[in-house]
Amino acid sequence: MTQTTVAHMDGAQSWLRLVVSVLVALISTVGMWSVVIILPEVQRDFGIDRAEASMPYTAVMLGFAAGNFILGRLVDRYSITTVLIGAALILGGGFVLTGITTNIWQFTIIQGVMIGVGTSAGFGPLIADISHWFQRRRGIAVSMVAAGNYLAGAAWPLILKDVIAADGWRAAHYLIAIVIVGSVIPLSLLLRRRPPLEAAAPALGRVHTRRTVRPLNLSPRALQGLLIVAALCCCVAMSMPQVHLVAYCGDLGYGQAAGAEMLSIMLAGGVVSRLIWGFASDYIGGLRTILFGALLQGIALLLYIPFDGLASLYVVSLVFGLAQGGIVPAYAMIVREYLPAKEAGQRIGVVLMSTVIGMAFGGWLSGWIFDQTGSYQAAFLNGLAWNLLNVTIISSLLWRTMRPSAARA
Repeated sequence: MTQTTVAHMDGAQSWLRLVVSVLVALISTVGMWSVVIILPEVQRDFGIDRAEASMPYTAVMLGFAAGNFILGRLVDRYSITTVLIGAALILGGGFVLTGITTNIWQFTIIQGVMIGVGTSAGFGPLIADISHWFQRRRGIAVSMVAAGNYLAGAAWPLILKDVIAADGWRAAHYLIAIVIVGSVIPLSLLLRRRPPLEAAAPALGRVHTRRTVRPLNLSPRALQGLLIVAALCCCVAMSMPQVHLVAYCGDLGYGQAAGAEMLSIMLAGGVVSRLIWGFASDYIGGLRTILFGALLQGIALLLYIPFDGLASLYVVSLVFGLAQGGIVPAYAMIVREYLPAKEAGQRIGVVLMSTVIGMAFGGWLSGWIFDQTGSYQAAFLNGLAWNLLNVTIISSLLWRTMRPSAARA
């Protein structure tokens, strides 16, 4: 199958592909949220404690992290359609198999190996694919696909709660399997067309409609390494409110329901943020988008410390969501601006893998700090420190693009 030409970038075919990609992301990333929704039912069904019942979530996150890298490489070698069909079959099989498990260990292994890895196809690999189809509007396109994950977190709980209440969590898993196989495979066939021929080199020195991408004068390996560290740092900071907000509200006496509402507000803010920052990144680039977002994220983290009233926490949580939502997609923008396009799937996948590892490590680290200090105040300060390291790395990269030598390159 021949590749399309550069003229097709940002065209009608690209926008149709974007709509399909968002739908696929919304459907296929259910695995990140279903494991949270059914946690109480799984705990009762298997007769285990809360810590054991939380293991499947950790397994899903680890599988999701690995899948972004593994499936990203497969996208570079084969196609997004091939990867999505394979992932849909793996997900469908995973949800069916978890529905017939008899103990938590079986459930956890399948969640990590099949559901976690399969779910990742709707994130990093799909983001890498859509990045090839846009040039002038690449930022908003990447952000919209990335927002599909948050949209899944808003839509799937509403669908599954009634099924779980009526027929149990196993029936809900069978339903998810049917929906994924029956929808993702047909939708993936609409993405069979190969990316435009522009996917041959990074955009170094190219004059875009609104800006010029200036070189960094760094080797691909060095830049990749710095992005991995920066992405991990930003998500260690990001994980503090996202993972511990419900528990924090419980400790303050406001109840877990209030914390859950704040988390929902934060995620809603994240969807809006991804769209706004995605639009902005087309004008200011990925580096500036991450820098501004990280600075605002740091301010929001700082606000959590003095403002612990119920009303103020709702406001700060919204501010945090609006600040952080656009950071992760902007890493994909940097990869596409400065690294070889033919390796986009692998390189975007490994950077996004580091963001997931940062979330997992940061969630554990904040809990450990709370156990040691008896307060979340030190955990918020720890998040600020990691955020500052991210800001430092991104600022140094941005500075390199502003040097006279870089401008002449």
